[in-house]
Amino acid sequence: MEKLPGYDPDVKKSRAEAQNIMRSLGYGPDNRLNVKIMTRNLPDFRDPAAIASDQLTNIWIDSELELVETANFLPRLIRSDFVLALTAIGSGLDDPDQNFYENYICDSKRNYTRYCDREVDSLIDRQSVENDLNKRRELVWGIDRRLQEEVVRPILYYMRKATCWSPTFKGLKLQVNSIYNGWRMEDVWLDR
Repeated sequence: MEKLPGYDPDVKKSRAEAQNIMRSLGYGPDNRLNVKIMTRNLPDFRDPAAIASDQLTNIWIDSELELVETANFLPRLIRSDFVLALTAIGSGLDDPDQNFYENYICDSKRNYTRYCDREVDSLIDRQSVENDLNKRRELVWGIDRRLQEEVVRPILYYMRKATCWSPTFKGLKLQVNSIYNGWRMEDVWLDR
């Protein structure tokens, strides 16, 4: 994993490599790149965008956050009306199919970067029907490695979410592979 872009624990080395790339493109301390980072105007989006903006200054990219209200954010993503965008992607299921089909195949409406590689689409189909868990895992890891090496949609952070319980809240049945599904409130009650 440490060989993938962005995962090397040696931050100074990674930053120096990024600075060399920027220099090769004509940028440096005296010739900085200015960009806007479009993101949704909510803390779960703003905070990581602000951190990313701060980190980009180390490689001579000055960015301004463009905070977009929720009603306008998704339409702008779908239209590709951005240069850089930070979005928090949540998956309703803990299964590669949802993430791959929703975010990376050529014809997906949520493939905001417009990445298209029919060979990757074929690999995604292949992993989806693979019955052998170990073979599927290897296929998934291979697809993930390829997407990261091609810097298709860089993953900047992993947000952790949780569900809280109260001893008096009874009858809630949560699914083991998602905190977002299985919320059937007609079966819950307060035991007080």
